[in-house]
Amino acid sequence: MNWEEERLLYRIAKLYYDEDYTQAEISKELGIYRTTIGRMLKKARDKGIVKIHVQSNANELFEVEEKIMRHFGMKEVMIVPSFSEQSTQNLSATIAKASNQLLNRILRDEDIVGLAWGKTLGDMVHQIGELKPKNTLCVPLVGGPGGMNTDYHVNAITMRMANALQGKSHFINAAAVYNSKETTQEILESSFMQEIIQLWDELTVAIVGIGAQISSSNMVWSGFLGDNEQNELKKHQAIGDICSRFYTIDGEVVNSSVSERTIGVELEKLKTLRYCIGVANSKEKAESIIGAMRGRFINTLVTNEETALEINRMIEKN
Repeated sequence: MNWEEERLLYRIAKLYYDEDYTQAEISKELGIYRTTIGRMLKKARDKGIVKIHVQSNANELFEVEEKIMRHFGMKEVMIVPSFSEQSTQNLSATIAKASNQLLNRILRDEDIVGLAWGKTLGDMVHQIGELKPKNTLCVPLVGGPGGMNTDYHVNAITMRMANALQGKSHFINAAAVYNSKETTQEILESSFMQEIIQLWDELTVAIVGIGAQISSSNMVWSGFLGDNEQNELKKHQAIGDICSRFYTIDGEVVNSSVSERTIGVELEKLKTLRYCIGVANSKEKAESIIGAMRGRFINTLVTNEETALEINRMIEKN
């Protein structure tokens, strides 16, 4: 590269990066074809005349996002920053805002979007606001909870998401877990459930919560799991659940007597979706989230800083 060429590359880069000229304005200023400017800017970077340093106040969190993505082969990880004065309500609102941006970017017309139940997901959907209208169909992925707040019921969550998208929704008229596998089978064979199951086969996107260890699981608090079921799941080393389906920290699906009595999409199905977004924001759920990522039951994670740093600590420890 001779002196004249280097000088020209320097001048073009100076105008573009320091003086905020557009490529069209540089073309007019220097009498160079517009199509040539882009190539010359690239050459300026290649020759070291321009060195771009990506900087942000959240650099460390972005690096943690990248580390978790690479370690577990995730499509995307979004970490919401935590602040010392941040209340639970403010955290939920921040997660909802991040989820809003994600969904506006990845959802397509004709998507069939599945949703689960739980407090985290309920809080997120309640505060998500309006989304870009999409011709989507929202469908429950699991039967409804027992005695929990109706805001966390899968039908309420599904309806709110459909309203935010100005799309359509289906309801599910079934519980998450029944007392006998015979009753469960009868429900699964009913006409209304057959329609839901058909939609599960056609899913493209899912948004799910991630249940914590058995002792603090929503399944316990909602009355679906008694002492016998809890003990059985502990023997199977269940670490968490998605759509009331349990798995281990190694990402292995737990097959138990509870599985036979559950109305919910199979975890293997979630592995085939274009996006399966896990929303979880508790440090105590770190192991459950790791199990979900290892099992490929989710390929996208929205979480908070505290939880992400705990996941990162566990990665480094192992």
